[in-house]
This record gives sequence, structure tokens and C-alpha cells, in this order.
Amino acid sequence: MTIFRLIRPLAFALDAEIAHRATIAGLRLIPARPLPEFAPCLASEVAGLRFASPVGLAAGFDKDGEVPDAMLSLGFGFVEIGTVTPRAQPGNPKPRLFRLSEDRAVINRMGFNNRGQPRALERLSKRARRGILGVNIGANKDSSDRIADYVAGVRTMAPVADYLTLNISSPNTPGLRDLQAGGELLELLAAVCEARGASGPPLFLKVAPDLAEGDHQRIVRAAIDQRIDALIVANTTVSRPPMRSCHASEPGGLSGAPLKALALEALRNFRSASGGEIALIAVGGIENADDAWARIIAGASLVQLYSALVYEGPGLAMRIARGLERRLEREGFANIGDAVGSSAA
Repeated sequence: MTIFRLIRPLAFALDAEIAHRATIAGLRLIPARPLPEFAPCLASEVAGLRFASPVGLAAGFDKDGEVPDAMLSLGFGFVEIGTVTPRAQPGNPKPRLFRLSEDRAVINRMGFNNRGQPRALERLSKRARRGILGVNIGANKDSSDRIADYVAGVRTMAPVADYLTLNISSPNTPGLRDLQAGGELLELLAAVCEARGASGPPLFLKVAPDLAEGDHQRIVRAAIDQRIDALIVANTTVSRPPMRSCHASEPGGLSGAPLKALALEALRNFRSASGGEIALIAVGGIENADDAWARIIAGASLVQLYSALVYEGPGLAMRIARGLERRLEREGFANIGDAVGSSAA
């Protein structure tokens, strides 16, 4: 039995947010360790960046960029911190994070709680650049100009980011998802691309799974026209599939196993809409190597996970990477790039 299996009952006895903060505090105590080595067949290039493994940590776990190196050392091929906003904000009232253990799910309505981009910039400026670090940026809840907030985020966080993610799909900031609409999306993407300039890091756009017919084509065309480098598919959902937990009706974004089918469907829709013209990164309900493989052959160049760590522990990323290595060999692919979109061809 792993150490995680022993301590999980103790962690689950705590409030979910308190347990999460305790986890971050513990990870901060881990001394610096070399990055793990991955099989060469798992390496790929996306948006001009070399990823040693396609398995990454999604935003939300390390909101303020406190433990990116600890997570890289645990077997993630890349880590995305955030969401960080221009100014610090407390987020929504507590309780705002719920485990749905019977459903292997999580509901959160955190509301972009973070200490602000200047604090994250100061912390990340002190680390040695190693591995791939993404920075997920958002707008303050009380902002009078949310597009200006994203422009500020690009300019502030670009010096420490290997890539930047525009999070316009969280359901926990009122009105934020409106930025996915036609006119506002084009205005936003044009503004952030201008702020990024010719030498800035790649820009990724994180989209919602709860989209109407025609939205996938419109978002893809806007992203390609404005030179966005990748789409992250998808954020948490406001829908509620049948679940057993007593917390199932809590408002907020649902993640974990119940999101799996919806996120995979969204990925397939974006792959169909894009025809492979823009890189796709899959997130939502990924719990094992089979889930990751399903996203890769459906068109994802990379995958991310977070909620599954709550139930499977910190060794999950490396287990998935090793499972993908075995799957590539079994299916006869020389490398992960050859498998991307193979079921969508």
C-alpha cells in the first residue's frame, strides 16, 4: 500500500480546501530533485515547445505558483499554475470546494482566489527555468475592463512563462464566459496577441465544454485567425449528469469522472472543426492511461489532469506516462505525435 493510501482517509476527514492547502504546504517542504526521465517516444513538440511527456498538471491545483518544481519532479511533463489575476482577490465565500467521493468528482466555486500576478511574478522569477511552466491568467471579478486585465496578465507574466493560457471559461466569475461570444472573443484575442508581440510565449485559450451548436467552428476560426497556438478543451461544466453524492447539487464547476464523456465529446467537436489546424490539449475526467489515450487518438497533442489526483495520489502522472509508453508499443506507433488524431483521420 502506498503512503497516499494510508494518509488519504486522514486527508478526506478534513474540509477539502483545508486539505488542499495542507498539501501545498507539504509540497513546499520537498527539497529540489532532478526531473524524471521519460521514454523518448513520449516527447513531442507543441507550439514550438518540447514536452518530454504529454501528461501535464491542469491549472487550479497550484494557484499562486508555489510548487511547480515539486509537481514536475513527481512526473508531470509540464505544469500550469494559476489562475492568477492582475490584483489579489479572496474569491467566493467558503465553503467553495467539495469532494464527491462516490462519483470520483469535485465541485468548486473558488472564484479565482489568488494573491495576484505581482506576487506570482516575484516568486517565479526566483526559480531556475526547468521543465515547461504554463501560467493561466484571468480577470478580476470587479474589473470594469476584462480585456484590459488579460492584456495586463500577458505583459506581466510573459517573462516567467513558457506559455500563457487565457482562462475565459471558468463558470465561477459572473459573466466571464461571455468573452467566448463572437465579437468579444475577437477583440480579446487581437488585444492579447498584440500585447504578446513577436517574441512572447505561445498563447493557449481554455474553453468551456458547455457550448452551443456552431460555437466550436466559430471559436476555432477566431483562434486560428488571431494566431492562438492551442486550445485547452475543456474547463469545468455547469451541467449535472446523474451523480450519487450529497454534494451533487452544489453550484459551481464540476470536474472529475462525470465530466469525462462531455470533455471527450467537446474535444472531438473541436478536432472536427479545426481539422488539425490548431493544437488541442485535453482536460476533464482523465483518470488513467486509457483515458489519456482516448483523448490523444481523438486529437489531443497533450493532456492535463487535476481532480483525479484527489483520488489517485501524486504518482498518477508517472503511471499514466508509463501506460502511454506501453500503449504506443502495443498499437505500433513510434512516438506520441504519430498517434495524435489517429482515430479522427
